[in-house]
Amino acid sequence: MALEEELYDIEQGFWLDGKEHFLTHVDVRCLLAFPQAGEMHGVHSREEVAATATNANRWRDLRMGNRQFLNGGDDFAIISYRADVTRADGEPYAALVSSAYVRRPEAWKLVLHQHSPI
Repeated sequence: MALEEELYDIEQGFWLDGKEHFLTHVDVRCLLAFPQAGEMHGVHSREEVAATATNANRWRDLRMGNRQFLNGGDDFAIISYRADVTRADGEPYAALVSSAYVRRPEAWKLVLHQHSPI
């Protein structure tokens, strides 16, 4: 599988899967940038980020359009896309999203995740 598709598969899991996906794919520390009130912002531990993946706030009907990919070398890559998704409460949500990944010995890990709501 090409790196771009691998990272988009991991990314989809952050929207649709649960805590174990986060524990597997988030680096030891991760920078989150969510502009909405009450959302996480700043550098957080893998465990803090994974704790946000509860059934009460999972998403559905994810569409990832306008996909962009920047390979920064053997150990760093960034993806960006437009996410159109439905919140657990049924409300639609749209955002431009960027995520940065680093290659660790065991796998690619998320180190930055940012939303700009549309």
